[in-house]
Amino acid sequence: MNVIAKKTQLSGNISVPGSKSHTIRAGIFSLLASGPSIIRNPLESADCFSCMEAIQAFGATVTIEPGIWRVTPPKGGLQVPARVVDVGDSGSVLYFIASIAATLPGWSVLTGNASICTRPISALLNALVELGAEGFTTRPGIEAPPAVIRGPITAGTIELEGNLSQHVSGIMMAAPRITGTTVVTLRDPKETPFLQMTCDWLETLGVPVSYDRKKLNRFEIKGPCEYQPFDQKIPSDWEAVAFPLVAAIITGSRLTITGIDCSGGQGDAAIVDILQEMGADIVLNESTKELHVNSLRKENDPISLIGGTFNCAGYPDAVPALAVAACFAQGKTRLVDIAVCRLKETDRISLMRQELTRLGATAIEGPDWLEIQGKGGIGLHSAVVDSHNDHRIAMALAVAGLAIPGDGVVVQNAECSDVSFPHFYEIMNTIDAGFICMND
Repeated sequence: MNVIAKKTQLSGNISVPGSKSHTIRAGIFSLLASGPSIIRNPLESADCFSCMEAIQAFGATVTIEPGIWRVTPPKGGLQVPARVVDVGDSGSVLYFIASIAATLPGWSVLTGNASICTRPISALLNALVELGAEGFTTRPGIEAPPAVIRGPITAGTIELEGNLSQHVSGIMMAAPRITGTTVVTLRDPKETPFLQMTCDWLETLGVPVSYDRKKLNRFEIKGPCEYQPFDQKIPSDWEAVAFPLVAAIITGSRLTITGIDCSGGQGDAAIVDILQEMGADIVLNESTKELHVNSLRKENDPISLIGGTFNCAGYPDAVPALAVAACFAQGKTRLVDIAVCRLKETDRISLMRQELTRLGATAIEGPDWLEIQGKGGIGLHSAVVDSHNDHRIAMALAVAGLAIPGDGVVVQNAECSDVSFPHFYEIMNTIDAGFICMND
């Protein structure tokens, strides 16, 4: 599907769906729990449905109803999958379930779509092998799935680079299932808010974790420890908030985003601080859980954003949206410490530079940074761009088109937004985005 985005101004209220990161964690933990669990307000997206399918392969019974998912773990413990486990397009599901599979005394085969079969898994497999598992990828010289794993692992101490938080979280999820103390140390921890999220879930479900809450570079878990069943409501997704938020700012709109998660449990909430530092007029009302964008301005008034340097190591998924905002700022913006962006669904550093350049932006990249020379949106023009089947790139480019004059920005392969924000274009159209969706 192609989406056409034309210059417009937004207005009204909008809410975003539940958190993908929380929903997938809830799915994995419901598989491991000692009894039935209920997941309320789940993100009903492709990645989260992939999680539900994966846990069923290990014996869980899943009932899906609108707004409520019920999971009953298998009686007698997890089962070795009788079939190949397909994680779809979800790196989180791949890495989490790989560690869970390593606790079982049998072979599990993991694969996914074309994107997943480029995602690095060898570092995780090597760590699991250090703990006593067997594991390898099926293609010589390729460090990505299909991957084959057999356990069981035993408790021990391992060291990881720490650049991919899902590797760390997966081992922490598996550790309570084995006897003894498992210690994970990280040389250079990144995406630390997601590590905190995993620790919060573990402790909520009755699994103590010993760790440094500031450095988040060492985790100690004693097992066996039983996971408690739960009835949890998934908070709204800050990663999804980024797109209507940036859209309102660059189009000079007044917008209210409702149902905001004010718990502090999602690192991507930092996008508000960054955009405020750039000059955006944003107010977060924690009592009403509303985010107000007050950037209403007259036609052709300049955008008041200014560039800056921002370390995004803790929230790399915000990079595509922030890169778009940078195109409409005055001066240079550097998004740094984002090497992990090259290991996501796509190489988001290179592809955002490439696609924004097609729109007339001036952008350069380095190994772990993206730099954009903003001119307040001047010089940006209509073009045909490609999402490269990456949901965050698709939404970022579509949002950019809402502030660019001309015949419109055409985003190819735009339907991939459903991975994390189902019905994104239809929901944005309720606040006057005017997206035109055209089937190929």
